[in-house]
Amino acid sequence: MNIVKNLEGTKLEIALEGRLDTTTAPELETEVRQSIENVSELLFDFEKLEYISSAGLRVLLAAQKIMNKQGTMVVKNVDATIMEIFEVTGFSDILTIE
Repeated sequence: MNIVKNLEGTKLEIALEGRLDTTTAPELETEVRQSIENVSELLFDFEKLEYISSAGLRVLLAAQKIMNKQGTMVVKNVDATIMEIFEVTGFSDILTIE
């Protein structure tokens, strides 16, 4: 999985490419924890994300909990397969998806 971060002031965009699973989720979790401290707007771009597992969902949930206290979090460019996972798991009710 590739992670591309773009920080502009207090807005952080994280674009993911590939698979977010048990192998790659710890890498994303580390990146988010290191980068999120002074961020008031967190944006995940899933345009090139092919798959997300429960480990990836856990990272998103942790990020959402942090952002609930310090700003907003949006997930954009979600394909039909990943959207179905969000709907089945109830994450579509927790996350802001564009």
